Amino acid sequence: MTPRSWLYVPGHRGDRIEKAVAGPADAVVIDLEDAVPAHAKTHALANTLDALGTHPNRTIWVRINGGSGGCAEEEVDALMHTDTRPAGIRVPKAEVPAALASIAERVSFEVHALVESAAGLLNAPELARCHPRVTGIALGEADLAADLRVGPDGLVWARGWTVAAARAAQLASPVQSVWTNIADLDGLAESSRQGLTHGFFGRSVVHPSQIAPVHAAYTPDIDEVEAAQRVVGSATRSECNGESAVLDTDGRFIDPAVIANARVVLERAERYEYPRRNA
Repeated sequence: MTPRSWLYVPGHRGDRIEKAVAGPADAVVIDLEDAVPAHAKTHALANTLDALGTHPNRTIWVRINGGSGGCAEEEVDALMHTDTRPAGIRVPKAEVPAALASIAERVSFEVHALVESAAGLLNAPELARCHPRVTGIALGEADLAADLRVGPDGLVWARGWTVAAARAAQLASPVQSVWTNIADLDGLAESSRQGLTHGFFGRSVVHPSQIAPVHAAYTPDIDEVEAAQRVVGSATRSECNGESAVLDTDGRFIDPAVIANARVVLERAERYEYPRRNA
């Protein structure tokens, strides 16, 4: 099941990596790219390899540097030759499907493409299908907005396009991009709830304080779980009775799409602890 929270932590800050790994985030993303100054890249990679070896049972991803050659090549080689490999890597500035497929071919773990440019956005469907190890595609919204010369509200269509590209390739729902205003937790919570409605699941975060609101938004609440249980229960009873039509408790027809979505809610509820009613 896709993590709800993906906590970015700078790779050159070993102290922050340890705090992140010990914290409540579903997944930790050790960043070797934007958060790491050029002079600290080698140190960041060493910290990453150390964290993977020290915490083999933790869900740790790595955001490598973008582009071919240089740091990216060294990072991929190092991650493949360590005893404990990451759960996956995030590849920033993904634009060319063949280049992404080349990276995916070299590794034995999952690969996520981060789309951060107009060129990458246009190629999103091909990026999502370029290799079986590519299991996710998401937006890097700050860079994308700058390249498109739009404000945050100008990315609505790009988000929908990315959701469609991911699901058409039968990938998991995309992970939402970061909410950069760390102090605005209410805004984060509302944006995350909207993200779920618009087809995303889970969110990248840049501060531990953002984890709880994201978990709340992406964990089914008791009303959603009970509604899903009723839908699935009605479908099961109809199937047992040999009936093709599925009716809810109010006698309304339930189509297969509603049943499928109800099962997704129950799968997520089973994976994550959701609030229950008091006895």
